[in-house]
Amino acid sequence: MAHDYLKYVSSMQSASLQDLMREYGTEVWNYAFLLTKSRHVSDDIAQDVFLQAYLHISSFRGQSSVRTWLFTITRNRVINYKRSAFFRKVTLLDFLYQAPSVPSAEEQFMKRTYTDSIWESIMKLPPKYREVLLMDAQYEMPLAEIAQLLRVSIGTVKSRLHRARAKMRTLMEEAESVEGS
Repeated sequence: MAHDYLKYVSSMQSASLQDLMREYGTEVWNYAFLLTKSRHVSDDIAQDVFLQAYLHISSFRGQSSVRTWLFTITRNRVINYKRSAFFRKVTLLDFLYQAPSVPSAEEQFMKRTYTDSIWESIMKLPPKYREVLLMDAQYEMPLAEIAQLLRVSIGTVKSRLHRARAKMRTLMEEAESVEGS
């Protein structure tokens, strides 16, 4: 493992900040957005994460993947942001949309409405459940890495993931019953 670490640090020193951002930028930004629910704050945090990662590459010990290390920095930056005087607890949902490739306007509307309802349900979850659900589903992180990132046991991750899925089922069922009324 030490050999891998030295190899990685050597390659990082020759890599540019731009390369690091190109490889992990979207994932870091999405994770920041998941935690903050704000596009503008996510922009600032993502930029700060990459600057800090580049400046402090020597703190990377190779005990986790680079992505997990960047997510840890991201999570710490978000925590610092939330503790700051500028944090406002109530934010408006501002969703990300990818341009749909569905030919008809009606199909586009239906797909977007369904996506909105899923994201609204996800954003209603308590942060500790929302975070593990997206780490598992969106980023396909192993449970051990999620546990390391969140500084909790694997059992806690499993428990939170189970509860998050159960809450999502309930929220989606409630949304469907409202639509059916």
